Order: sequence, then structure tokens, then C-alpha cells
Amino acid sequence: MSNEGPARAPIDLAPFTSAEEVQAYLRATRTWGRWGADDQRGAFNLIDDAARVRAAALVREGVAVSLSRPLATEPGPGNPRPVGHFMEKGRRKAGAGVARDYLTLGSHGTTTTHLDALSHVWDGDGLWGGADPDEAIQFDGARWGSIEHWRTGFFTRTVLLDVTAHRQAPYVTVDRPVVAAELEATLAETGLQLQPGDAIAVYSGRDRWDEDQPPYGSDSAKADESTRPGLDVSCLKFLHEHDVSLLAWDMTDSRPIAFGLAYGVHAAIYAYGVALIDSSELGQLVRTADRLGRRDFLLVVAPLYLRGGTATPVNPIAVF
Repeated sequence: MSNEGPARAPIDLAPFTSAEEVQAYLRATRTWGRWGADDQRGAFNLIDDAARVRAAALVREGVAVSLSRPLATEPGPGNPRPVGHFMEKGRRKAGAGVARDYLTLGSHGTTTTHLDALSHVWDGDGLWGGADPDEAIQFDGARWGSIEHWRTGFFTRTVLLDVTAHRQAPYVTVDRPVVAAELEATLAETGLQLQPGDAIAVYSGRDRWDEDQPPYGSDSAKADESTRPGLDVSCLKFLHEHDVSLLAWDMTDSRPIAFGLAYGVHAAIYAYGVALIDSSELGQLVRTADRLGRRDFLLVVAPLYLRGGTATPVNPIAVF
């Protein structure tokens, strides 16, 4: 693996020390208006035609890997809102027949692999771009920053950051969340550099965690009182400094979120317009990348064309 382009100047990835510091940083660095006052696509704009051509050139072995978890239909500790899957079977002439599926699901949570839209979360200053959530979010759907604005799909270079390999540990633990400087160190170990519009896939070992611990997300019903491993709020600095367009992660925000904040890394949605693929399945991706000796690849994500949606289930495909 070789470096791409000149070395970057040192960047400040120090941990935050207070909620006020986090809020001040977000206000100072948020990218509202970068693509116009009426923009509803956010960092997706960084994936231009040239970026897609560069990403396509990464397909060399032709190996494809799904980053999706199976739709979970069985309720359990980590799946309090299971997917409903119903079948209809009909008969046709001469012994022929037909089967049809019906699905009901909640797009968000820790079981379904899904893409968060820019309408998903906000802070006291508003949604992405400063939109008023009271006006934008209605019972029949979101009227700002909804998922259909990404209907042409994400097709971009992606770099795998295997935090477990960096730590030489099976998975991230509650007492030691992933911090921004650690992502930077893991990136340096790949020998690669990120370019504006690239995506990252951050592997924290959720598949191995689930083998040893209660399923990830088992504490979801506790809401703000939940405790789970994941990424520290300082990782916002990494996303901002590298102009990341999309983050795919198997573990999400570490909980409890630092300083009593409502959101940790999810704040990248309303501050920087970054897309998040929550509950990605990255174990097979890591094994494939290790086998091929690669850490970058083409990522293809095709959102459902759901008007007013705050998310959509997705089956992201990594192609080497």
C-alpha cells in the first residue's frame, strides 16, 4: 500500500473537554451554506463525476462483499422492534403458483443496516443547513433533507479502518471508546490518505462482541441511559478534517454520550451533512481486505426512493 498525494499538515484531534467545547467546535466548523442555502444533499455533493471515476478504478479483483446485516424478524434483547415478514401464496393454472412478501420495519435502531438521511437528527440550532425541525418534520414525512435527495446513490472510494487490528484486540470496549487520534493512527497504518468525498468503514468488532457479550443494542430501551461501546464524540473532528462523505460503522456512538450531549458522532449529520450507515456488518469485509492485502475499495449504496424518509434500509456492496 502506498501513500497518495502530499502529506497533510498536522491537525488538532485532541479530545473535547466539555459540552460547551463540542458545541462551539460544531458551530465554528459546520458546513452550512457550502453548497448553497437550499442544499439538501450535504457531503454527498463531494462525490462528483471525477470521484466516481476514481472509485471505479479501484475494482481490480472483482470481489464483492455485502455490508448488510440480515433483516431481523425474531424479537430478542438486541431486537426490540423486529421486522415483520408476512407471506401470501396464490395458485395459478395447471399447478402453477405465486408467492408474495409483505414487510413492516422501523428503519432506525441497532439491528437493521440503514442509511440515515439529513432529516434524522438535529440540535438546538436546527437541522442540516439550519432548517426548522418543527416545519420540516411532519407526520407524513420529512420536508427537508429526506432520503430521496440521495436517490442517485453513493458510488465512492472507501477506506477501511480496522480499529481492532490497531488495538490488537477482538473488539472495542465500553471503557475505551474510539477517539479521533486513534482513527488517524489507524489510517496512517494503511499507508493511504483520504480525499474529499471518500467514505470510511470503521470496524470495531461488533460481530465478535456479540459472541461474548449481550447483543449490541440490548440496552436500546434505556435511551439516554444506555451503555455500549463505540466511537467517541471527538471522531467528529476526524470526519470534518478529512471531508468524509459517508461513515459506515458496525458500532455507533459510544454510550453514555460524553458530557450529557444528545448526540455524539451522529452530530455529523446536521453539522457536516455526512451520511451514516448504522449497524453495518463489517466482519466479512475485514476478512476479505486482509486476504487481498487491501484497505480501499469501491462502495456502492443504492437508497430506496422514499419521499420524506429519514432513513432507508440498505445493502451496501464493497467491490475490490
